[in-house]
Amino acid sequence: MAKTADELKEITLKNQENFDIASLYVLEQEAQEVFDEDTLQGFYANILDLALEKLTDTLEAHKKMDMSDVQDFATTRALYEYAMEHYSAGQIADASALFEVLSGLTNDEKFSSALKFHWIASAEGVNLENFLENVADLEATQNAETFYVSEFSKQARKLLDDSQIKGA
Repeated sequence: MAKTADELKEITLKNQENFDIASLYVLEQEAQEVFDEDTLQGFYANILDLALEKLTDTLEAHKKMDMSDVQDFATTRALYEYAMEHYSAGQIADASALFEVLSGLTNDEKFSSALKFHWIASAEGVNLENFLENVADLEATQNAETFYVSEFSKQARKLLDDSQIKGA
């Protein structure tokens, strides 16, 4: 049964109070259907605020996020989406900095490797459109069913090999 906007707001608030990003993502489709644009923006802002707080806690503890933990996974997803928003808005330097942090944030080698491609491409000034057309392999990514661009073209390997960024 569909929830009213007030019921959904109450559930959202409880999840936020419990720092439950994963449950907020479970509500995402309903939020898109029920909330007006302003409320929906607030919904996503709440997810981002929680993710940034979790990122800070993780960095201060000098540990990595565990992608098998549902909250760490949801946090990583929120931070990736935030970085991609910056990339999409043409804030390439900001996106690059976020990708650099994300590339070392988790215990998932596939994710870390993929984010290095994002980081290097953005650090080299590749805009999002060119990244998606020339670096990413979107069909393979879709087949991999990841929330992030996880598959890359042969040109991407060359970009990584030719990069001036050390340690990538």
